[in-house]
Amino acid sequence: MTLTLTPIEARVLATLMEKARTVPDSYPLTLNSLLLGCNQKTSREPLMELDEAQVASALDRLKALQLVRENSGGRSTRYEHQAQRGLGVFEQAAVLLGLLMLRGPQTAAELRLNTERWYKFADISSVEGFLEELQDRSPEKGGPLVVKLARSPGAREQRWAHLLSGPVSHETSDTSHRSDSSPDASASASTHQRLQQLETEVTQLRQTVTFLCAELGLSPPGQV
Repeated sequence: MTLTLTPIEARVLATLMEKARTVPDSYPLTLNSLLLGCNQKTSREPLMELDEAQVASALDRLKALQLVRENSGGRSTRYEHQAQRGLGVFEQAAVLLGLLMLRGPQTAAELRLNTERWYKFADISSVEGFLEELQDRSPEKGGPLVVKLARSPGAREQRWAHLLSGPVSHETSDTSHRSDSSPDASASASTHQRLQQLETEVTQLRQTVTFLCAELGLSPPGQV
């Protein structure tokens, strides 16, 4: 089957794939839970701000493509993916496609690390093996579903991107590049942001303690 998903459709499908493995007790998802998952600020590249109408429209097309099905049991309608069957791929390949749709181009090493909660690959070579199968997929089966990008300047490893939303341009791969020489760059940025927030909170707490000590006629901590 040859298909081209919009970025929103890819985000909706991949979010369902993620939540099926990471929060099975809450799965299938309601429309509201799915919306929150699509718009979450962690483990997403790029970040999105979708509304219910956009997610509902994406669900309608994904249902028509037999990649998602509706579960009407219970008080509210819930949704679950059928990506593995709909795309005609192995479980491990579906996991890799889901991560590529959620987080953008990644190296095999990054994919192995990021799929830990979805599926535990034995080693990087097993990840590469499934990626190569997806890249060499025959036209009879719908053609390639991933592509190995050209090595970016300064990068040690090549990165992979999914083709479910059409060909990947060099501009797209370059602008979304996170240097392979520093795979923890995004984590470091997040840590730096948290540290700044903590420093602000500590400063505010110190000011509050100083004010209260002055009101009670006490010396601030650390002063005699």
